[in-house]
Amino acid sequence: MLEEKQNETVNESENKTVNDTREQDNLSYMMKTGGIISSSEGETIHCLTIIGQIEGHYLLGDGQKVTKYEHIIPLLVSIEESAEIDGLLLVLNTMGGDVEAGLAISEMVASMTKPTVSLVLGGGHSIGVPLAVSADVSFIVPSATMTIHPVRMSGTVVGVPQTYYYFQRMQDRIIRFITDHSHVSEEDFRKMLMKTDEIATDTGTLIDGYQAAECGLIDRTGGLSEALEELRCRIRMYRTEHGKKEASGENKT
Repeated sequence: MLEEKQNETVNESENKTVNDTREQDNLSYMMKTGGIISSSEGETIHCLTIIGQIEGHYLLGDGQKVTKYEHIIPLLVSIEESAEIDGLLLVLNTMGGDVEAGLAISEMVASMTKPTVSLVLGGGHSIGVPLAVSADVSFIVPSATMTIHPVRMSGTVVGVPQTYYYFQRMQDRIIRFITDHSHVSEEDFRKMLMKTDEIATDTGTLIDGYQAAECGLIDRTGGLSEALEELRCRIRMYRTEHGKKEASGENKT
């Protein structure tokens, strides 16, 4: 009897040590990458966060929360290539940032074969809009907001027609990506983009979660549980479809 109790104590101690080590590993991974890997119901999901400003080719000042695109892009490649990860949950609370860096991340997410779901919490402003719609299915909580405004540039601007043409082409790239990956029409999006009575110091539109879903910019309103449920459903569908394709390929050979 005493020996059994001692064995139970040893097992409990070992399990606690394993759990503590796992939690420390998860915390370390989260601090390095801004993401976490979780497994439940047979599916392994990588949760990746886009927080603060998206840093591009230039370093932002100290004291600012930033998401570095040179960290995110290789991480997305590893998620796509990993046999252990089944899907990606992209969580956003961003004020925007570098246009080309944001579009680069958006294109990476949109081109992934693994199931992807995005969730906007707090805000998905500016270049955060194409990031939000880049996933297979996008969610937004009712209290979140999204700011839609034209491309802006700081620093020296040369006052020649070529500069304005460059701005227009960049704006068209963003609009094309957003309308291709959401249900909002180009006409409605351009109207929101150029509104003059919504934002005091800028042109554009500020919408909440309900409005984002109503206009078709975001697929659905919902929180974490809805986003995870949708992602797990898509993972199971992906596995079924992928299994059928593999079986079909084997039969042909």
